[in-house]
Amino acid sequence: MTVASSVPEIVARVEGRVGRITLNRPKALHALTEAMCGAIIAALLAWRADDAIDLVLIDHAGERGFCAGGDIRAMAGSGAGDGEAGRAFFLAEYRMNDLLQRYPKPVAAVMDGVTMGGGVGLSVYALYRVATERTLLAMPETGIGLFPDIGAGWFLSRLPGEFGTWMALTGARLRAADCLHLNLCTHYVPSDRIEALKDTLLKGPSEARRILARFNVDPGPAPLAGKQSALDGLFAHDSVEAILASLQAGSSWAHAQAAILETRSPTSMKVALRELRGGRERLSFADEMALEFRLACRMIAAHDFQEGVRAVVIDKDNAPRWRPARLEDVSEQSLDALFAPFTDQAEWTPID
Repeated sequence: MTVASSVPEIVARVEGRVGRITLNRPKALHALTEAMCGAIIAALLAWRADDAIDLVLIDHAGERGFCAGGDIRAMAGSGAGDGEAGRAFFLAEYRMNDLLQRYPKPVAAVMDGVTMGGGVGLSVYALYRVATERTLLAMPETGIGLFPDIGAGWFLSRLPGEFGTWMALTGARLRAADCLHLNLCTHYVPSDRIEALKDTLLKGPSEARRILARFNVDPGPAPLAGKQSALDGLFAHDSVEAILASLQAGSSWAHAQAAILETRSPTSMKVALRELRGGRERLSFADEMALEFRLACRMIAAHDFQEGVRAVVIDKDNAPRWRPARLEDVSEQSLDALFAPFTDQAEWTPID
């Protein structure tokens, strides 16, 4: 028998002039659920027009990671059924992302550890994004038959050159120096100084910019520095097939990227590339979220996501059998169907 926990998975409270949101599901690396997203939304709305709040601080309990993303096992279970719970989750998560993206007060997110998928969505829209030596940031969705969401079509497409395309297709994992290089974080603070940083922010939230500058240190050189030109030449193509061919004809590093792509869901990669190329042209973040909601609701019920979760989370054999298995067998018609407006359910809408 499963006993429900009485411990809240989101701890939202006011400390001085700071609205503080702490993720509190450490055994699951703070993987997000609909209820967690709803609790975060409620706190953000309560503080949005409160003149007594100068700063919102988002952090996590424990030391295992900031947030590993959404609860993909639950999403897969929903997708295998009527999909209602999955749709409710994405509606809430994307409303939370949209609210953070346009939030009128400064938000500081402390990304001390694994920050993937939904965790990126909790941090990337914050004004202050603090990484540590334990930060590991990625959008790994093509490896589980999904696609980079939480607004990734918006923010990845706006990174310099083709860095976003590389991240979306390969699920590349970035450490703090590279996150700083790409402005995916704004500050680097060693983990043994994080508690002191948070205590100082709680005492003087109106001085957050100055406080963060004082705690900020140099993480060292970014491995990605100086690589944009070469990476652009490999990933600027408008088809995954062309990108893969370019990688296969390139350097040893390029060959390593090609080997990664060969393990990813062909459908997911094609969705991701179309998403990012279109994201550069979309005029509003809300339009991006509406599109991603269509994709998410449809893809959690599809074979590749069910198979990806089986291979990575359930059986853990890491040997997904994608269908279609080849890039050339993913038709434009199947992609069009995933991207098309809904005719059988409501579209995503933001919170006023």
